[in-house]
Amino acid sequence: MVKLRIGALPDDKPVKITAELPASVHRDLVAYAEAMARESGQRIDPAKLVAPMLARFMATDRGFAKARRTGHSPKAGGGEG
Repeated sequence: MVKLRIGALPDDKPVKITAELPASVHRDLVAYAEAMARESGQRIDPAKLVAPMLARFMATDRGFAKARRTGHSPKAGGGEG
């Protein structure tokens, strides 16, 4: 069985946002939800995966973490500008 990076989804009060995704990202999101459903035996709404995926991305972004600690805004792409 494959070990997915996103585990159980927390039950948290959401803030609603609207975003447009490229079709390829949406297909991958649906495929990820299907993989999670195979592991857990429960159907998962792909939209519910967006928040934990973003949270994990931000939690593991070293540049973002450093910028938060120092109180500076991170620069996109990590380059100087």
